[in-house]
Amino acid sequence: MEKAFYAIIVCMGLAALFGLPLMITGFHTALLFGSRYGGRIRKLRNVSECLTWFLGPLYSIGYLAIMEVGLKADWEVQLANHQIHTPLASFAWPTVLTLACVGLAGYFLLRLVPLRYMPPLVVVTGLACSYGGLLVCVLWMVQVSGLAFFWLLLFPLNWILLVLIQMKNLMIQWKQLVEEERKSFRNPFLQKISGRLQNALTWPVAALVLFLPIFGGLIGILVLFGQQPDDVIRGFTETSDWNLSQRVSPQNIFYDQHYLCTVAAGGHRKVVKPLRMGMRHGHPVIVNRQLCIANAFEQVLEERMPRFHHGVRSFYDKYGFPIAKCIHSPYIADLIYIFMKPLEWLFLAVLYFCDVKPENRIAVQYLQKKQEKGTETA
Repeated sequence: MEKAFYAIIVCMGLAALFGLPLMITGFHTALLFGSRYGGRIRKLRNVSECLTWFLGPLYSIGYLAIMEVGLKADWEVQLANHQIHTPLASFAWPTVLTLACVGLAGYFLLRLVPLRYMPPLVVVTGLACSYGGLLVCVLWMVQVSGLAFFWLLLFPLNWILLVLIQMKNLMIQWKQLVEEERKSFRNPFLQKISGRLQNALTWPVAALVLFLPIFGGLIGILVLFGQQPDDVIRGFTETSDWNLSQRVSPQNIFYDQHYLCTVAAGGHRKVVKPLRMGMRHGHPVIVNRQLCIANAFEQVLEERMPRFHHGVRSFYDKYGFPIAKCIHSPYIADLIYIFMKPLEWLFLAVLYFCDVKPENRIAVQYLQKKQEKGTETA
């Protein structure tokens, strides 16, 4: 009964994490290409839009975490195991976020203020500002497009769909208002001129023209705060591992996340004090003194007390593995390194009591020749 309950909870969680975004995307697509809709559909649109703006950023961050994408890891940072560099360079975040905020401001202006209370130029300005958000969405989608990163496309795609839906609704509403106003002109010539001047079909083009000076003004302001004029583009090209990337990052370092000492060696340099690179199961690993001492101690234990070593290894495999598998942050690795310090001193004392040349044994750990002959379990 408990297993069935947990299975239901897991299914509901997966449906909320992966099914809900797909349903919202399908609904917004239907609204864009469908005809006019009534009150019920309008209420559903309000709900789906609130979910998009609230859950979209949270889901995107969650997807990035699941895929082990580091938002602060620029292309020159050396990562570990299956981690991926950021799709947007850290220096470009202020520029991109500013464009996104301006785009949101323009969208919500058009969405929340009734059309009959806005002059045409205000509408066009709102559309021009919303183009900033569309630009960010398009660049992001091109950067992360691919089957492996499909879920990262949904939030920017829904952003674009919502803007297009609002543009469509504005044109329909404006057409109704213009028809009412044109009827007040008795002269046919004045009716024709009024219709030309208030043609909503020209708004998107006019907004594109107006977007250029708005974009230029924003870039000028950002330059005063230390940004570069081309940071919007460079932010996506000065990266690694993505579609627009033009940099080649250092090869990822592999460390076995099953072992606490090996995980601890992946902490910050000032804390864990790495000595050199070593080889483990055919993969390059970061080696520090604590890791070498732990592995040397286990070798001595296996040579002198094989039965006791077997018991210790079984105990660690049962309780140590679950802990080590949860460590994915350099800060937690630092804590593990500090936590293991007393054990390191104990291991070192045992080595100096039992081995004629303890430092020689420590020094040869994780070297290629030693790896082929001995065992590595730390």
